[in-house]
Amino acid sequence: MKLINKYIDKHGAGHVTLRPEDDEDMWHLYNLIQAGDSVRAPAIRRIQNVSSTGSTESHRVRLNLTLQVGRVDFSSSAGPAGAAADTTTTDQSGSSAPPPTSAALHISGRVTSENPHVKMGAFHTLDVEANRDVRIEKADGWDSIAVSRVEEAIIPGRGAEVGAVVCGEGTAAFCLLSQHMTLVANRITVPIPRKSAASGASQHEKGMTKFYATLYDSFIRHIPYGNAGLRAIVIASPGWVRDGVLTYLLEEAGKRGDKVLQRALKEKVVKVHVSSPHVHSLVEVLKSPEIASQLKETKFAREGVVLDKFFKMLGTDEMRAWYGPDHVCLAADRGAIGTLLISDDLFRSSEPSTRKRYVEVVEAVQQKGGEVVIFSSMHESGQRE
Repeated sequence: MKLINKYIDKHGAGHVTLRPEDDEDMWHLYNLIQAGDSVRAPAIRRIQNVSSTGSTESHRVRLNLTLQVGRVDFSSSAGPAGAAADTTTTDQSGSSAPPPTSAALHISGRVTSENPHVKMGAFHTLDVEANRDVRIEKADGWDSIAVSRVEEAIIPGRGAEVGAVVCGEGTAAFCLLSQHMTLVANRITVPIPRKSAASGASQHEKGMTKFYATLYDSFIRHIPYGNAGLRAIVIASPGWVRDGVLTYLLEEAGKRGDKVLQRALKEKVVKVHVSSPHVHSLVEVLKSPEIASQLKETKFAREGVVLDKFFKMLGTDEMRAWYGPDHVCLAADRGAIGTLLISDDLFRSSEPSTRKRYVEVVEAVQQKGGEVVIFSSMHESGQRE
């Protein structure tokens, strides 16, 4: 995310202009923009003209519109780990052509600025695009949570920190884990014939070869293995599939002379055993000692450690582990919170009073020296929280 312009006075009034660049930036905007805010962004509007003879013609015009936000919708082809994702199903020829994936942010509301093409008060929906400026002015001012979200979003060098392939015999999901999101970039499914006395092992082996070839092609397209910011590449599976996948990737990279991929596979790959070949097994991946040691400085790894510590305390010393809005707010009032775990979902409440309540709790804990951990509801740790 790029910060284009920012003016916020000491009372919290003002505006911020941001330029989103990727899916995670869209997620940050979704968490920043609330009902009642004023948002200005590029839009395409169909305009109809009526000639003197009564004939009509329509054309599209690109213009900047300012809306008073009524509703904000975020959609990702992947969504949380259990949601649907783009799927590549291969036939016996092994061909695949997965469509590109990206998050989408839609902002609906009434037009509040003069415009020659759109009437004041008309309803419109802004489809926020990457690399297009978005100006946000908050109705109730910029509180500390909103300001910290902006500061976090504009830190350079962010992006996917872990690439993961969660696979089974004939299936694989390609995931990218960043600080705030788990994005399922692609899925593949290749039919694998069973071993039988009639066909022998040959048909099964041919099916696995096609699976490995399809997996290799998808890996090249969806895992940014050449990115210096990618800390680890996880290959996770039940059974022995992960060993076969890594062996094939190394051999194929050698045949094609792809030295960048060879180096990444040797330096970044971590093989992890999981109980099932489904994306929700990423929880097991993040808790595994092999990956935890490499990712101990990342945001989502720290969140996992803190959450496990809470559950452990809940089982051994439950009087020190409080949960629920009323109990947590009471503990905050008494200055009795050492670490506060809270979901970013609460700050997206449509009721300003609800958001204000939780912002005050966060600020109270921070003022008294406590630690605040805000979990992303689009990440594995946030779904467990």
